[in-house]
Amino acid sequence: MLKLNTQQEWIQRARKVLPAGSFGNFDPGIVIRNGQGSRVWDEDGNEYVDFLIGSGPMLLGHGHPEVLEAVLEQLPKGMTFFANNAAGIELAEDICGAVPCAEQLRYVSSGGEADMYAIRLARAFTGRGRILKFEGGYHGMSAEAQMSLAPSRMVNFPQAVPDSAGIPESVRNEMLIAPFNDIDHLRGVLAEHGSDIAGIIVEPLQRIIPPEPGFLEALRAESRKYGIVLIFDEVVTGFRFAYGGAQAHYGVTPDLCTLGKVIGGGFPLAAIAGRADIMAHFDKSAVGADKWLMQLGTLSGNPVAAVAGLKTLEILRRAGQYEKLRSFGEALMGIASDALNAQGIAHRIVGDETLFDIVFSERDIRDYRDVFHADSAKSALFNSVLRDNGIFKSPSKTYPCLALIDADFDLTRQAFRKAAKALADMPVNSED
Repeated sequence: MLKLNTQQEWIQRARKVLPAGSFGNFDPGIVIRNGQGSRVWDEDGNEYVDFLIGSGPMLLGHGHPEVLEAVLEQLPKGMTFFANNAAGIELAEDICGAVPCAEQLRYVSSGGEADMYAIRLARAFTGRGRILKFEGGYHGMSAEAQMSLAPSRMVNFPQAVPDSAGIPESVRNEMLIAPFNDIDHLRGVLAEHGSDIAGIIVEPLQRIIPPEPGFLEALRAESRKYGIVLIFDEVVTGFRFAYGGAQAHYGVTPDLCTLGKVIGGGFPLAAIAGRADIMAHFDKSAVGADKWLMQLGTLSGNPVAAVAGLKTLEILRRAGQYEKLRSFGEALMGIASDALNAQGIAHRIVGDETLFDIVFSERDIRDYRDVFHADSAKSALFNSVLRDNGIFKSPSKTYPCLALIDADFDLTRQAFRKAAKALADMPVNSED
């Protein structure tokens, strides 16, 4: 009989060939063997309720039979062509019909790639160079995006802090940083720099932090006032918050948006979508060589991802899907609060029913610095105990999916109670 490697053996093998033993994404101390529905199993056979779901794309759960059927039907017909295909065109029609800002779109393979092109597109359209983002906002791995994503030094706004080595100083000078949810501060930055800013990029829900009432509306009005391209990064929220994304949910329409995760049904696919006059900069015949934005990608719009996305969106259009997702999220929020309140643990449930997490703080959470000053030691212990008790999640996000069943909620309730008890028993720091 063939001997299967243990998880620890896989971890040791990974350390020899992968920097930090990791793909660069999630905790390299766990190696996932397979997933089905709302559950995943590691290489030792341990079973978990999955609230990571691939960092968001598996909204229907793992191995949805209708998505698998669509993919298996496509595979013998061809996996990629580096050319237009009917499934990709049909998916673009569905997305443009659903997302308020999307008159046209262009495919890429990852959300970070989409964000990079959206920033470049704003520059091409306006002829300006500077980009404004919000401290703590995640927009992929480009040099611009890696400014003030997770700074450990709190500097004065609008100064940018690079989060990665290898970024030229010139990039820092092209970035302006503002605090999320502070429209008065933003107005001050725009009054000084507005004529130089090509684009403002923002997550409508920044990581897990909701926009305060009126913030997105004011952001829309201010960007229009200064002729700035407003970009909603909806890689996470697109087709998760609502069928038309966060812009449909909040009723605020940007000029451009970026999409990913859900639209590929678990396969690599993302897109930049928006106003036709801005998207025209991808068309040399429309804008001329000087204003043309070159973009291509070997797997962009490949038919396998496209058919998976088409079937996923078809399922999401069925009656009651988003009501079900929100009811699941509301139940999970209640489970978390009940467990922590029973132990007298100060916390905030931050986010939306479709995407949230627990922040261990006594103050309300409205921006990155509020999260930064929360109790990270409690968070680490809490998540560790959850993992030990069959809950698989990100250290900073909880993603509900539509495949959850009653047994998942029962197991989650037990795990949250144990994690809350561990926090109650946590030694008090003598320096506090």
